[in-house]
Amino acid sequence: METEDIKFMRRCLELASRAEGLTYPNPMVGSVIVYDGMILGEGYHLRSGESHAEVIAINSVTDKKKLRFSTLYVNLEPCSHFGKTPPCADFINSNAIPRIVIGTIDSSEKVSGKGVKKLRDAGCDVKTGILDEECRRLNRRFFTFHEKRRPYITLKWAQSADGYLDIIRTEDHKTGPTWITGKPERVLVHKWRAAEQAILVGAGTVRADDPMLNVREWTGPNPLKLILSSSGSFNKGAAVIGTDSKLVVFTHNTEKDIPDTVKVILKHNVPSAVQISGYLHSSGIQSLLIEGGAEIINHFVSTGLWDEARIFTGADYFRGGVKAPLINGTLFSKTNFSGSSLEIYLKNGS
Repeated sequence: METEDIKFMRRCLELASRAEGLTYPNPMVGSVIVYDGMILGEGYHLRSGESHAEVIAINSVTDKKKLRFSTLYVNLEPCSHFGKTPPCADFINSNAIPRIVIGTIDSSEKVSGKGVKKLRDAGCDVKTGILDEECRRLNRRFFTFHEKRRPYITLKWAQSADGYLDIIRTEDHKTGPTWITGKPERVLVHKWRAAEQAILVGAGTVRADDPMLNVREWTGPNPLKLILSSSGSFNKGAAVIGTDSKLVVFTHNTEKDIPDTVKVILKHNVPSAVQISGYLHSSGIQSLLIEGGAEIINHFVSTGLWDEARIFTGADYFRGGVKAPLINGTLFSKTNFSGSSLEIYLKNGS
């Protein structure tokens, strides 16, 4: 049977996930306060600069006297430092909550066990590691950024039943996407875009599909748009240029003038994937969604710079065209749609 600690930690995760894509650079955190087996208060962090989950949960409790006999649940170690808000560990201690149950430790340099120490030094009974794997999964972008010093990298593509990304292009079908999936899958992709901080495609994808790379089928922020173009050339009237949010072009061409963009010059002797990852980390970007094409995806795979792959497989056979990438990962989940299936793989060892 599921223990109370696990049950209430699941509620923390449910609350925290409501703010996916909104909390950067902070992690997603939910908190629940339980008295005599019943939830007294709860809350979740919505965006940077606003109150943290533990503070919202404590402030939501009407009868503060019960806090002295309650348990506070939180999916991530409470902060112990002054940032845009005061330390949550201090606020918990000031309310004399005797028992704290934490999903996983915050491994970022500013916290990294210091919150747990503050709580224990104040006499709290602190329990850690409840649904640790699920808690780390929820904040995988945050942990990857701080532990590996790069963004969490998700690959996404759709392939035909026989493993092709695209048909052989003809004069009749020169520009515009070759749709493999249906409307529900496209809505899901836009939800994914809203959850990630940056999105990357190659100039070939811009020329072939003319994507906008923004969020239209979902409500949420647009990701930072990135284009990798060795020559720095792509359509001047490309749809991606006319959309909101900044556009960054990575190129080897020092001479190319690219209006209305941020141009990042790449070195020839360092893999582009390494340089892009380094640029994003230095810019505080915690997550990257790569939507194609095959050359870029294969490049990131070959350099080992990926964490997750989301692959739609349609029902139609192309019998030729652009071959889909091959990856070596562990199947995490599979979902069936009316006209396709979605498989999510995690990189082995990530």
